[in-house]
Amino acid sequence: MSYKLSILDQSPIFPGTNASHALKQTVLLAQKAEEWGYNRFWVSEHHNAEQLAGSSPEVLISYLLAQTKTIHIGSGGVMLQHYSPYKVAENFHVLSNLAPGRVDVGIGKAPGGLPLSTKALQYGTVNDGKDFSERLSFLIDLIKNKVNSGHPLAGIQATPIPQEKPEIFLLGASTNSARLAAELGISFVFAKFINSDNQVLENAAKLYREIFPEGRLIISLAVIAAPTQTEAEQLTSNRKIVKVHLQSGRSVTVQTIEQAEVFGKQSGEPYEITEQEADIIAGSPGLVNEVLYKLHKTYQVDEFILHTPIEKEVERIQSFQLLSPLITANKAAETING
Repeated sequence: MSYKLSILDQSPIFPGTNASHALKQTVLLAQKAEEWGYNRFWVSEHHNAEQLAGSSPEVLISYLLAQTKTIHIGSGGVMLQHYSPYKVAENFHVLSNLAPGRVDVGIGKAPGGLPLSTKALQYGTVNDGKDFSERLSFLIDLIKNKVNSGHPLAGIQATPIPQEKPEIFLLGASTNSARLAAELGISFVFAKFINSDNQVLENAAKLYREIFPEGRLIISLAVIAAPTQTEAEQLTSNRKIVKVHLQSGRSVTVQTIEQAEVFGKQSGEPYEITEQEADIIAGSPGLVNEVLYKLHKTYQVDEFILHTPIEKEVERIQSFQLLSPLITANKAAETING
């Protein structure tokens, strides 16, 4: 296979279950992902979300590292606007000392929740006035242990410094994010399951490659695999992408119309809600792999991070298993050997 496959898990709380069950399923899926040959297993950050249990990726990552042996474990991602870059660097340096060479720092620009949870996260903290790019740049310097002499905090170190640094990724869905990642010299993950505009993807990929040709370009997308095309299409029925467009120019993707209404009201400014069909690759393993290969060739993609938005627990696990890199590789070898 000319590209790698990884998994993004949001620890969904399925009907009739609870958060404890959801987190146990995340641990099980991480162990299975390692067994099936996936490269990375990332967990998300969502706040005040009744249907998702993943609110603290750093805590969950530490447990997942202890329950696995070889697979890379990381955040998809830490919402840096809420936190001190220094504390984030310390957290991931501790993790990297516990599991050298297996820790990823995925950084997100989104709030990870509705305006009320954003206010709660920032309540009682001091706003230093730094924008996202400055925060991210400082975090990178801390992890690389290269805070230069001209910086107000020159000489600071985020201890304990690990022998093997965690890898840094910027998660985004725009050309601006691609440019920022390229200019800072870090890997870029385009969230296609959030922004399905192929023109934006094309522009972002081209810009990233032009500025940082040796960088790692990853696409995160929604994928549902099933034994047959009919079964896969049934699992994708009624899936929508809901966006809230605020008067200030900011837009946010949420899961339902109800969440969009709450977000708009909590924002305190005029808003508009739009709804569109979800961009999901659905089909048999063969069809899904064909689509991934085409994307790989078109945009020179190094890796895909799969998000599987299925509301049925067994079918969700099955989807990841059917796309297992080891199974795919074995089938390819069988074809070659006749």
